[in-house]
Amino acid sequence: MDIFFYEAFEEEEKMLKSLLPANIQAGFSWKTIQEYGKNLPEARIISTRTQSEYPLKWEKPPQAILSRSTGYDHLVAYLKKSKLNIPCGYLPLYCHRAVAEHALMLWMALLRKLPAQIRQFNQFNRDGLTGFEAQDKTLVVFGVGNIGSEVCKIGRGLGMTVFGVEIDIKHPEFEYISKHDGIQSADIIVCAMNLTEENKGYFSASLLEKTKKGCIFVNVSRGELSPASELLKVADHLGGIGLDVFNEEKNLAVSLRSGTIVENIETLATLELLKRENVIFTPHNAFNSAEAVRRKSEQSIQQAVHYLSKGEFIWKVPVS
Repeated sequence: MDIFFYEAFEEEEKMLKSLLPANIQAGFSWKTIQEYGKNLPEARIISTRTQSEYPLKWEKPPQAILSRSTGYDHLVAYLKKSKLNIPCGYLPLYCHRAVAEHALMLWMALLRKLPAQIRQFNQFNRDGLTGFEAQDKTLVVFGVGNIGSEVCKIGRGLGMTVFGVEIDIKHPEFEYISKHDGIQSADIIVCAMNLTEENKGYFSASLLEKTKKGCIFVNVSRGELSPASELLKVADHLGGIGLDVFNEEKNLAVSLRSGTIVENIETLATLELLKRENVIFTPHNAFNSAEAVRRKSEQSIQQAVHYLSKGEFIWKVPVS
């Protein structure tokens, strides 16, 4: 087999199959590597998203690994830990607008108390449902890169006051403030930061408790930046929490799909947060627009074809 696609959801599998050249043999599964089981299929390339755990020792190692994601920190960490010398590839920009619009969906739903509105429809009861308009609110975007810059554009389009918090400014068309001022001035915070070893746990309870009472927090970047156990401590202070990404997401996703909850701090805190009316969680789905799925699938096939013919990826994970 030339390539095996793990974590391929229904629409993605359909798109990938429609784009695959006839001379490439491929297999598909919606499962992660760890859910698939011990008898892993042999393929020259294995392709995953971000929830699979790559074995440290393979019975027969693949020639290469392709992550169908723009982030590749998980691949860097795996290569370092396994000490394997396997070519790894990732995808370039394909879902920045989709993710930014998902962030918009989350903060607007929280501003207008959408979960409570849906629940109270059966009684046509409007008590306690008064929400807020986005116009004139202060939006602070932490991490103004490809996704964060789109979030800033959307905020401006809604008539919001928009600030960015960024160390390496690549989009000078926006106004920037310090982390301290951003936390204190925000009505809505959107996390679009890259994950590094240094910024894990960045949005701690001690930081978020310095926000205005009722501030809305949205994370569409990486769950490690805002651990659920920390968010739970400030859930009553915040006006709403919207997450599409989760700390220890691999364990959480497998637990929820299997119905067997792993009792660790982060999973339990995530499930506790989910009971609250001012919380909206989505299953790492911000990228999932029809347009982005097509771009993602096209780039994945480009990567596979290039590797199978040239022995290397177009978009390579840098090896330190």
